[in-house]
Amino acid sequence: MMNTRSAFFYNKFSVLYPLVDMVLKPQKRVLFNLINTLPEGDLLEIGVGNGSHFKLYTKHRVTGIDTSAAMLKAALKNSRPNIKVMEMDGEALLFADRTFDYVVLSHVIAVTGNADRLLEEVWRVLKPGGQVYILNHFTPDNWLRHADHLFKKLSHKLHFKSVFSIDEVIAIKKFKLLKEIGFGPGLYFKLLVYQKK
Repeated sequence: MMNTRSAFFYNKFSVLYPLVDMVLKPQKRVLFNLINTLPEGDLLEIGVGNGSHFKLYTKHRVTGIDTSAAMLKAALKNSRPNIKVMEMDGEALLFADRTFDYVVLSHVIAVTGNADRLLEEVWRVLKPGGQVYILNHFTPDNWLRHADHLFKKLSHKLHFKSVFSIDEVIAIKKFKLLKEIGFGPGLYFKLLVYQKK
């Protein structure tokens, strides 16, 4: 089932997305530089937003999905011949098991309604040994955790979790951590690379 509440919010939010994208651009560049070193394969990006990432893929057959029709309308304008764009919920993927070599979750896992269900679906559609790239904020065990807690009520209204830890997502145990790269003050943002066990 499509997450209609979040889709409605992000349809309205779509006009502000380029500003958010600009702020997150440096860490996203690290993510896509890493993605482009991988052997060519089938890649699923969940939560493509306006498709601004599409120009950063130098290889791979890419399928980009999002629940927001307004975001996808913009994404289609940024699409290329090797990229398919589809309206779909990451928690209920319509793909067959073992379809993709790679999955990208760029600032998605703390936005989705059920992170466990999302990662169960990611695990299902990944080929054996496939990799998932998770770029997100993670509440650190330092002074920044207080800011996350202060922002908790407002973040709920903005459809994301300000207080978020990957260790609380049970389904992550189905993956093996390969790499961790921290960004920003207090390493608030991280790129986590996992492999399907």
